[in-house]
Amino acid sequence: MNFSFRKLLVFLSFIATGFPSLAQTVTNLGTYLTPQEAKRLYTDSVVRHTSFRPYVLNDNDSLFLNKDSSSHITWGGRKLFDEHLLQVVKPEYKLYLDFLPDFQVGSDLKNDRTTWVNTRGFLIGGNIGKSFSFYTSFYENQGVFPLYVDNYTRSVGVLPGQGEVRNYGDHGFDYSSSQGHISYTPSKYLNFDLGYDKNFIGDGYRSLLLSDVAAPYPYVKLTASVWKLRYMMMWSQMIDRESPRLDYQNGYRKKWGAFHYLDWNISKKVSVGLFENIIWMDADSLGKRGFDWSYLNPLLFFRPVEFANGSPDKALVGLTAKYKMLNKFTWYGQFALNEFTAKEFFSGDGYWANKWGTQIGFRSFDIFGIPNLHFQGEANIVRPYTYTARIPVVEGVAVSNNGKPTNNYTHFSQPLAHLWGANFEEFLGIVNYTYKRLDIRGQFSYGYYGLDPEGLNYGKNILKPYDTRVSDYGNYIGQGITTSLYYGDIKIAYVLNPKYNLRFETGLTYRNEKNDVSPSKTTILSIGLRSSFRNLYYDF
Repeated sequence: MNFSFRKLLVFLSFIATGFPSLAQTVTNLGTYLTPQEAKRLYTDSVVRHTSFRPYVLNDNDSLFLNKDSSSHITWGGRKLFDEHLLQVVKPEYKLYLDFLPDFQVGSDLKNDRTTWVNTRGFLIGGNIGKSFSFYTSFYENQGVFPLYVDNYTRSVGVLPGQGEVRNYGDHGFDYSSSQGHISYTPSKYLNFDLGYDKNFIGDGYRSLLLSDVAAPYPYVKLTASVWKLRYMMMWSQMIDRESPRLDYQNGYRKKWGAFHYLDWNISKKVSVGLFENIIWMDADSLGKRGFDWSYLNPLLFFRPVEFANGSPDKALVGLTAKYKMLNKFTWYGQFALNEFTAKEFFSGDGYWANKWGTQIGFRSFDIFGIPNLHFQGEANIVRPYTYTARIPVVEGVAVSNNGKPTNNYTHFSQPLAHLWGANFEEFLGIVNYTYKRLDIRGQFSYGYYGLDPEGLNYGKNILKPYDTRVSDYGNYIGQGITTSLYYGDIKIAYVLNPKYNLRFETGLTYRNEKNDVSPSKTTILSIGLRSSFRNLYYDF
């Protein structure tokens, strides 16, 4: 943590302490939502701001909280099925500790490959009084993954959603990850959150604005709630692995992100939101820029500030919307805009800088009148070169001397929005059925996108600079090596302990990537003992 970031923390802490009394806290489950929690959020009579994750709870959110209860008399029965492994519950505070295993073994049938994961993790959390909560988790892992995951990981050096890997044995990886946060609520109007974690904006399975597919990152976040409005301000520091390291002591180059998101519950049925983000580089070829205090402005509209700075910083703006058509049926959507030229935007000639993405989807609960049978459908479309950046130049010197930009919309070589990057269309459906402790989940998706031939940039890989684009005009979704992806995944689990999601689980995954150059098929059978409140995405 450098000197500028410490000053930022002190400043925000000073602001937070000026508000007395309570009513918000941040869930310790991060961006993960169980089907039961999603149902409560979207079908309860209370009008909620559902497009923030981790979700910020109010006083009237007791329905959402996981209550303490047990149907087992013995200590062993309670610990295995109902309670945290260790817990201390007092009127003034509550502490808990859980062991989080993820032991899986499977077979990649098409590639004659045995897959396995050996994860030992722990989670410590709790609250002190009504205004202070915290959690931290750590995972030590080894594993052998399906061939398509293995190939992707070796190409970027990072396992999706986690961290850097080291070789383990002949085909495996050794890696670790950790995350956590401290939440302080001085008043019912304000929550202060300091963390090393992930964040998510939107109501969908995917997000085109800010998602949880990348590795955790450090951030400072303020969330203010008043009337029908909820406003999030966040400042974060990202890692740029693509540029050469500065030196051994400083490690990878850093970049900063500033985020604003305003959500307005217009009525009991309709909500809309405004999003904006700026990414800027921390270090250039001539010295350190550090934290830019111009972006400390807590109000909207970064773009005029960025223009006034004369900077090459990367801007992303977006809209969200939600319409609760029926009590158990909700539409949602997003629109992300990376660059806008009015004349070219409406001309329909495939101008490269028409960089935008759109999402539409729905959530439905208790479908066909069957309790706890839920379905979610979603479509995502992102044009080529969206989320990309150019190679910054300072006084004629390229900042990144290996041909890649530093301020694209990525962290740790992974997208901050959709896992697929850009230049794609995706259609997916997720069905979930829960009966007592039996949990069944099926996901089915189809998408198409354009991969890059050797040495060319057709706009899917957002790590590449848009300076190397193949054409200014005539760009379309799927250009390049047009590829179709069929993906299906079914998991059947028995939940042993809902407190830390301990479950016996078996699954079947089918993946078929079709093109004229390098088609591949994967069928995976797996079984394991799992426990986690993490979203890990391998559907790419």
